[in-house]
Amino acid sequence: MSAANPPALVTLGEAMAVVAATRPGPLAPGAPLRLGWAGAEATVAIGVSRLGHPAAWTGRVGQDAAGAMVLAGLRAEGVDVTAARTDPAAPTGLMLRERRTADRLRVSYYRAGLAGSRLAPEDLDEAQLTGARVLHVTGITPALSESARAAVEHAVALARAAGVTVSFDVNHRERLWSRAEAADVLARLLPCADIVFAGPEEAALLVDEDTPERMARALTRLGPAQAVLKLGADGALAVADGELHVQPAVPVTAVDPVGAGDAFVSGYLAAVLDGAQVAERLRLAALSGAFAVSVPGDWEGLPRRAELGLLAAQDISR
Repeated sequence: MSAANPPALVTLGEAMAVVAATRPGPLAPGAPLRLGWAGAEATVAIGVSRLGHPAAWTGRVGQDAAGAMVLAGLRAEGVDVTAARTDPAAPTGLMLRERRTADRLRVSYYRAGLAGSRLAPEDLDEAQLTGARVLHVTGITPALSESARAAVEHAVALARAAGVTVSFDVNHRERLWSRAEAADVLARLLPCADIVFAGPEEAALLVDEDTPERMARALTRLGPAQAVLKLGADGALAVADGELHVQPAVPVTAVDPVGAGDAFVSGYLAAVLDGAQVAERLRLAALSGAFAVSVPGDWEGLPRRAELGLLAAQDISR
């Protein structure tokens, strides 16, 4: 990506190889498997790129075939990875995804101490970050290690000082840290965000309210101008500048729910970069999430701008 076309969105985090079962049942010799790669922040970068805005991803991968696969895949999607690092001292992480029954996934992660967790503040391209319009971070990355946490905090500080919009997806992962530790760190990041995304259980880490609308309003009182609650099959809602906006889910046949939340965020942020109003941001977010769950994989089903009409006829907006 040239200096004449700098990224509108910059994000940082972990990406790892994925080995996923393609049929229900226990993992066993001869079970059919699919090789791929995934990462929450990388999915957002791809989604924004497919919707027409230049995006960049920063992270560490190993000096191995899996790391090369991740970087090649991001480049193929038009994502700038010039700030990504190939770490010769640690391999790329691995996610093993088992479809134990037809409707139950079981996921195992192999990431502790591996390349993604070694992200550090010195990995950031400060000029790239401060020249962007949006910085997107999640609650996954600060849970990986002290250095990854420091990288997120440094990125947010740089963005705020430069007037870059900060997007923060709580994206809590219970396997990575305790609820108490997560609440402490995430509560420090929240006031630094302009836009916050969360599911109801994630919002409950930060505010003591009993409905999505009250949660969203409480989140905005802690700093962000916009709070977006992802409600799965019930759609989503947002509170922006005190006004409530509601978006029903787009009806589709769900094939793979993994990555739906990140797809939703990518649509919302692409609409932010479009200069769209909140109602249109939610609509594009819901469409992006619907496309993603309709296809196996974390990011493979993310829509391109020209494809949005395929589901728009099913979209019920108000």
